[in-house]
Amino acid sequence: MTTATATQKKTPITVAYGDGIGPEIMDATLRIINAAGAQLEPEVISIGESVYTRGLTNGIEPSSWDSLRRTRVFLKAPITTPQGGGFKSLNVTVRKTLGLYANVRPCAALYPYIDTKYPKMNLVIVRENEEDVYGGIEHRQTQQVTQALKLISRPGSEKVLRYAFEYAKQNNRKKVTCFTKDNILKATDGLFHKIFDEIGADYPEIEKEHWIVDIGAAKMSDTPEAFDVLVMPNLYGDVLSDVAAQIAGSVGIAGSANIGDHCAMFEAIHGSAPRRAGQNLANPSALLMGAVMMLNHIGQSEIAQKVHNAWLKTIEDGIHTYDIYQEGTSKQKVGTREFADAVIERLGREPSTLKPVRYNASAPMDLHARPFKPMEEKRLVGIDVFVDWTGGGADDLAGVLQLKIPEGLTLQMLSNRGTKVWPDGSPETFLSDHWACRFIADGPHTVSHHAIVELLSRLASDNIDFIKTELLYNFDGKPGFSLAQGQ
Repeated sequence: MTTATATQKKTPITVAYGDGIGPEIMDATLRIINAAGAQLEPEVISIGESVYTRGLTNGIEPSSWDSLRRTRVFLKAPITTPQGGGFKSLNVTVRKTLGLYANVRPCAALYPYIDTKYPKMNLVIVRENEEDVYGGIEHRQTQQVTQALKLISRPGSEKVLRYAFEYAKQNNRKKVTCFTKDNILKATDGLFHKIFDEIGADYPEIEKEHWIVDIGAAKMSDTPEAFDVLVMPNLYGDVLSDVAAQIAGSVGIAGSANIGDHCAMFEAIHGSAPRRAGQNLANPSALLMGAVMMLNHIGQSEIAQKVHNAWLKTIEDGIHTYDIYQEGTSKQKVGTREFADAVIERLGREPSTLKPVRYNASAPMDLHARPFKPMEEKRLVGIDVFVDWTGGGADDLAGVLQLKIPEGLTLQMLSNRGTKVWPDGSPETFLSDHWACRFIADGPHTVSHHAIVELLSRLASDNIDFIKTELLYNFDGKPGFSLAQGQ
């Protein structure tokens, strides 16, 4: 990467001013980074509320994708999504459409200038950004039960975990910690943890550790200074990055980067705050910190460092917007425009109490994909058939099913909401109308798809309402499916 100079070719970026306070904080952000010498060529697009109201349910015009694919850099202010059903999250749409697999959120305390119980806190959360339950694949299956699919892939996990270690290496971070719930979610979170260990072996100079997410979250909320870089699947990262930003001082000062192989998006983590719009009150810090991350990403690290240190100096000098103003600590309460003026005035200066930032422009990340592991032998050994059943208890359902089994299969188990209820179920177990019926190969042979089709045909002929099926495979002789609780 190279640093910005007066003669450097300008970098095209796509800019969206957003809704609510978005236009005000975007104007302040662009004024600051331009005053610092950023070499940018902005292309402005419309997103958000005005686009939703024109009938585009994803909040972005088709022509805007052309700009994003051309510039490959998106600086985005917050937007307002209309209330009610039928409207898609623009952030999720952009992240998944453009393959923005890593969400990066630095959370550092600015004590004593912004109040926090954790003055030594300085961590970064790297969140997987495309998978997990955020595929939004949900179904109502019975009168009583709905489901959401949690999807974790090897290549998706490898990309974000590699990024977390490369980020730590580039930014002189000493430790990477992984949070999962693989004591329960052994296949999905278990895969994420396994790949964390595999990739971590490539970075012997970096300390590695893994925490179960519940106790890890408790530790982060109590002793955040124990962590450095945290990496985790999508849902945990979404929740805990907001928690981390808030306990560091305020979600109003936290920026975010969304990184992909072909494009990157930079933003504030807060919303559009329409109640504060047009009043010259909003704090532009979060979007400004997103812009600092953008400048680093496009190779203008010298400008990023200059802006970040000027911002820290402004905070240190007590020039604060209303949201972080504290009697006795703050010196002057200012509006959005005045805060931007104060940062511009301090460009070229560094904080004296807070630690100045130093960005390493000469350490590019090695994010090249490694070869996939050899293919494993995959063998079909059974099927889980989920049925909507209210015709009696577990023994009654098992009796009906056993009359329908074709040769080569046997009914191994019934479970209800993940708990084994046949054979040898417990009378205390609460039963819903959602049953999983596991049919397994009768012997060591592979089950044929013809046998599966025959089974389903027989169930249909008896009007058994099967609502979902999952084929059961062994991979290199090991089951690729979970057991029910109690099995």
